[in-house]
Amino acid sequence: MALRRLLPALRPYIPRFAPLSTAPAVREQPAAGPGALPGRGSAKAVRPPVPAVDFGNAQEAYRSRRTWELARSLLVLRLCAWPALLARHEQLLYVSRKLLGQRLFNKLMKMTFYGHFVAGEDQESIQPLLRHNRAFGVGAILDYGVEEDLSPEEAEHKEMESCTSAVERDGGGTNKRDKQYQAHRAFGDRRNGVISARTYFYANEAKCDSHMETFLRCIEASGRVSDDGFIAIKLTALGRPQFLLQFSEVLTKWRRFFHQMAAEQGQAGLAAMDTKLEVAALQESVAKMGIASRAEIEDWFTAETLGVSGTVDLLDWGSLIDSRTKLSKHLVVPNAQTGQLEPLLSRFTEEEELQMTRMLQRMDVLAKKAREVGVRLMVDAEQTYFQPAISRLTLEMQRKFNVEKPLIFNTYQCYLKDAYDNVTLGVELARRECWCFGAKLVRGAYLAQERARAAEIGYEDPINPTYEATNAMYHRMEELHLHPADHQVYFGQLLGMCDQISFPLGQAGYPVYKYVPYGPVMEVLPYLSRRALENSSLMKGARRERQLLWLELLRRLRTGNLFRRPA
Repeated sequence: MALRRLLPALRPYIPRFAPLSTAPAVREQPAAGPGALPGRGSAKAVRPPVPAVDFGNAQEAYRSRRTWELARSLLVLRLCAWPALLARHEQLLYVSRKLLGQRLFNKLMKMTFYGHFVAGEDQESIQPLLRHNRAFGVGAILDYGVEEDLSPEEAEHKEMESCTSAVERDGGGTNKRDKQYQAHRAFGDRRNGVISARTYFYANEAKCDSHMETFLRCIEASGRVSDDGFIAIKLTALGRPQFLLQFSEVLTKWRRFFHQMAAEQGQAGLAAMDTKLEVAALQESVAKMGIASRAEIEDWFTAETLGVSGTVDLLDWGSLIDSRTKLSKHLVVPNAQTGQLEPLLSRFTEEEELQMTRMLQRMDVLAKKAREVGVRLMVDAEQTYFQPAISRLTLEMQRKFNVEKPLIFNTYQCYLKDAYDNVTLGVELARRECWCFGAKLVRGAYLAQERARAAEIGYEDPINPTYEATNAMYHRMEELHLHPADHQVYFGQLLGMCDQISFPLGQAGYPVYKYVPYGPVMEVLPYLSRRALENSSLMKGARRERQLLWLELLRRLRTGNLFRRPA
C-alpha cells in the first residue's frame, strides 16, 4: 500500500521517540506572531520591568524614516484606499507601461508602490534596507515575491493535472475519496478570493527544484545580515500537490476515526488533549470491526509505544501511523455513512512515489542550509485540503531540527475551528519528545475561498462562524506573560505596513520582523496588486497609519527637521 512506502520515506526525517519529559510543560503562543517554545524548562531569572510601548508616538514610530519616505508612504496608502483606482489598477499599469516605456515605468514603480512594499530586485540590492531596519531593532522574514503570471484557465488546468492521480485520471479512484480532498475544477485557480497569500502551481519537478534554489538564495541572503533571520516557504512550491491532498485525507480520516471511538466511549465534544480512549475498550472495538486480529492489536498498544496509563490520547493515536509500528499494513477505517471498511490511501504509481520523495528531500535540503547559516524557516499555511499534510510534514522536520533551538516554525490559522486543538497538540508533543516548538499564529488568508468551496462541494465549513469567534481563538492562546527578555514570542508585519507598530516594538526590545519581499519589478507586479487590494480591505488600520504619518510630517515642518537623517 502507498502509505507503507510513504512512512519509510519519512523515516530519515523522524528521530526515535524520546521518553516523556519531566520538564515543566510549555506554554501556548499568543497571536502576536511567530513564537518558539522549548520542550525543556529552565529556572526563572529575575527580569527587568516590561518596557512601555507607545503606539501613538509618531516621532518615535518614524524615527527610522526619511521625510521623503514618509511622503511616499502617505501617497501610496492614500492611493490604496481609493476604490475607483483599485478597480482599474491592472488597466492603469498596462497603459502606464505602454506610454512610459519599460525603463521609465520601472523608475515610477520604484518611486511609488514597488519602493514602498518591496525591498529590491535581488539579494544584493536588499542588503542596505535589511541592515537599516536591523539598526532600529527590526529583523527580516525574506520572501522572493516573484509570481507566475497565469491566466485563470492555465491555473485551473495545472491544478487539475497536478492534484489528480494516475488512477483517478483512468477513472478508478475519484469517487472513493472524500469530496473535500478531491480536485474540483470550479476551484482550480487557487488565487480566486485570496489577496494576502502567494500561490504556486505545479508544473514539473524541474520547476520545484528551481523554487528550492530560490529559497536557498533567500536563506543565504538572510544569513548575511543577521544570525536570527527568517525566511518563509510554501510546500506547494516544493512538490506535486496531489501528495499533500491524499496525505491530508489519510490524516483527517485517522483523526476522525479516533473521535468516532471517543464518542462510543462517551467522550464526544471534549478538547483534543482531554480525550483519552480506554485501551481495553478500544482493542475490543477494533477487533469487532475486523481490522486486525486481537493478537496484532495487542502489539500496537504496548508500554513501549503508549506508556502505562491504560489510555490512548490523540498524540498516541497519531503515532500509530508510523513505520515504527505494525499498523501500517492495516490502513483501513470504517466509512461513517456506510459502515464499510475503506483503505486510507489510494495507490501511488512509481513516478508519484518518486515525486513525493523528492518533496521530502527538498524540505531536508532547505532545513540543513538554514541550520548551517543560522536562519529559521517558517512553513506557511495553505488551504485546509492541503494543511493536515503540511502540518504533519513540518512537525517531522521540527522533530529533527528543533532539538536544541527552534529552527522550523509551523503556521496555525486561527480562523479555523480546530486551531486551538492543533496548537495544544503540537505544544504537548514537543514537551513529550523534548524538542522546541515553533509556531506562527495568523488569522488566515483563505476565508472567502474556503467558505465558498465548502458550500459548493458540500462539506462542513472549517472556518469559525464569526469574527468574534476567531478573536476568541486568539485569546485562548494568549495565556502567556510576554517579556522582551524571553525572546519566545516574535511580532511580524508586512514591509510598508504598520511601521507605527513594528518600530516602537523593536526599539522597546521586543523581537519584531518585517515580511520582506523582493524581486524584479515586472515579476512582482502580481504581489503589488494583492498588497494594494489587501490594504483597501484594512481601511481602519490604514487610516490610523496615515494620521500618524501626517503628524510626523507636520512636526518636522514646524521644527525645521524636514531634511533630518535617521538616527
